[in-house]
Amino acid sequence: MIIFGSPRRYLQGPNAISRLGEELARIGNSAVLIADARVLELVSAAAQESCRTAGVALTEITFSGEITHAEVDRMAAQCAAKPPDVVIAAGGGKTIDAAKFLSGKIGAKLVTLPTVASNDSPTSHIIVIYDEQHKLVGVEKLKANPDLVLVDTAIIAKAPPILLSAGIGDAIVKRFEVEQCAGVQGNNVFGGRSSRTALALARACYDAVRTDSVAALAAVRRGEPDEALERLVEATVLMSGLAFESGGLSVCHAMTRGLSAVPGAASALHGHQVAYGLLVQLVLEGRDAAFIDDIRGFFVEVDLPLSLADLGFTGGPNDIVTIAELTAQAAHMKHFLRPVSTQDLVQAIETVEAMSSRKKDAAE
Repeated sequence: MIIFGSPRRYLQGPNAISRLGEELARIGNSAVLIADARVLELVSAAAQESCRTAGVALTEITFSGEITHAEVDRMAAQCAAKPPDVVIAAGGGKTIDAAKFLSGKIGAKLVTLPTVASNDSPTSHIIVIYDEQHKLVGVEKLKANPDLVLVDTAIIAKAPPILLSAGIGDAIVKRFEVEQCAGVQGNNVFGGRSSRTALALARACYDAVRTDSVAALAAVRRGEPDEALERLVEATVLMSGLAFESGGLSVCHAMTRGLSAVPGAASALHGHQVAYGLLVQLVLEGRDAAFIDDIRGFFVEVDLPLSLADLGFTGGPNDIVTIAELTAQAAHMKHFLRPVSTQDLVQAIETVEAMSSRKKDAAE
């Protein structure tokens, strides 16, 4: 059977944070705001004022910066004396995942307040857990998606452009992954088959990314939201999240298993890792040179990686084998038109690297 899941409510627009209090009042009387020190400086005053006006008691906990079991236990201990009705996750992917984990642990409702559009974590019920060395150690799931996703595009417009670039990378891959998962009748994140709705969203997400990314990046460089940024943020946060959870994932996201295990590439943003994974997936799919060149040209326009070196990778052939071995073991690899071996992945990576080398030689 098909299963489709989503957040209960989604709000997006400039100064959306001013609506936080009245939205929280719909679902609880008390809340805790989870954010790192920099984000707290950015959102605390507006959040506190909005909650005061709405009669919602708001406390704050500073997130340390890495989502580990120990960090979530620390935050849960701070909530033990007076558990809040709602956990608010403000910031980027790691903070949001940490707050998700916390909300599940203490039985609170969840509101996400992304301050960057670097990935689609705000809409999903997936939690990616790392260790203190930033190595991916596991994936957890909440019982449900967030109760509210509140996206203030005036805040997002002032974030570093590289973070929006990562969001573009995370979003553009969804069309190709959902198509593969649906094509082999694989299971989505909810354990059901891909819905046609998810496939339609993945394709609409791709179209929006291709149409609006360049102009949206220009808006972020100006620090002012515009309609292109509004459309792109909806694609990178909402469409992308709904598409992957209810549509399924494939090679692009499987590659994060390998890339996060080798020096250099492990520190790359998630959206940049999966964007590189798309180049590998397209080679495995046997796409023609013109199609891949078109994608690579777009990557240049929006600062996405064309090679492992662009991800910060400085290793050699043995490290490439490690990437391929770990990727081949990832569950998402089952969602592909044919079985893919470690050697298939090594060859696909080498093909992508050769394309990049030829481009550099031609430029010189």
